[in-house]
Amino acid sequence: MVHNGIHHVTAIAGPARRNVDFYTRVLGLRLVKKTVNFDDPGSYHLYYGDEHGGPGTILTFFPWEHVAPGRLGIGETQETVFRVPEGSIGYWTHRFVDKGVAHQALEKRFGETVLSFKDPDGMRLALVGLPGIEAEPAWTGSDVPAEYAIRGFHSVSLLLEDAAPTGAILTDVFGFAEAAREGSLVRYTTGDKVQGGIVDIRIAGGFLPARMGGGSVHHVAFRAADDAAQAAMVSKLADNHGIQTTEQKDRNYFRSVYFREPGRVLFEIATDEPGFAADEPVESLGEALKLPPFLEPRRQDIEAVLPAVA
Repeated sequence: MVHNGIHHVTAIAGPARRNVDFYTRVLGLRLVKKTVNFDDPGSYHLYYGDEHGGPGTILTFFPWEHVAPGRLGIGETQETVFRVPEGSIGYWTHRFVDKGVAHQALEKRFGETVLSFKDPDGMRLALVGLPGIEAEPAWTGSDVPAEYAIRGFHSVSLLLEDAAPTGAILTDVFGFAEAAREGSLVRYTTGDKVQGGIVDIRIAGGFLPARMGGGSVHHVAFRAADDAAQAAMVSKLADNHGIQTTEQKDRNYFRSVYFREPGRVLFEIATDEPGFAADEPVESLGEALKLPPFLEPRRQDIEAVLPAVA
């Protein structure tokens, strides 16, 4: 079965060690890949997710030691939301209090219980408690008990002037459909309850534009099963919406094209294949620094400037 939805979310962070500590030791995610920013190999590109780094579970970061903080605004991802079993929200609330994680009071959105919080760089995150996902596999390599652990993405919310133009891309190109409205929120879903199968658009006219920096989401990537599926999406964007993508870029673990959607958020289309076990066994994902072949000759120099993260 072909699954649509979010492939991964990439954000900007401050110090790499602090980023690793928060996402592995506080949220209990697995560091599934430790590599570098292919366009800036003097800095890391860190990937967190489930045991295998499956599409729909991956949150990635460009950590820059002295990055200036970003500013939330129009044309940006407002919040990145994870799924947890419905009965685990109390556990997470207590854990955030214990760990000193900035969080808000529980609220309801579309009938679901939401716990919003921020990471050390101010990135806006949330957990949503869902029934019936207890049996889904969870990463068990942290101190978060499996019954409470994160089960991939629930959704992202985009802060935009207008929902309709972006909604047209979500529905026509990515296989979503408008499912509900609540206040200023418009919800689009893939309809099959997969990880990352929801995008919410929050309509907020008159706000300042976003300014990228620490805590900002750099881009949201959507799934394409393979190169052919990706090419079909690229054709739809051009033929139906007049939008051109970049050329395909090989990211070692997926192949990507990028474009600005009508609300100015940077979108990516990433292939599900080949996956994160392409260059190291599943059992040891994230342990060694992995470099693409074109950077291997520079390994010694790259390792000399990267900070220790463990």
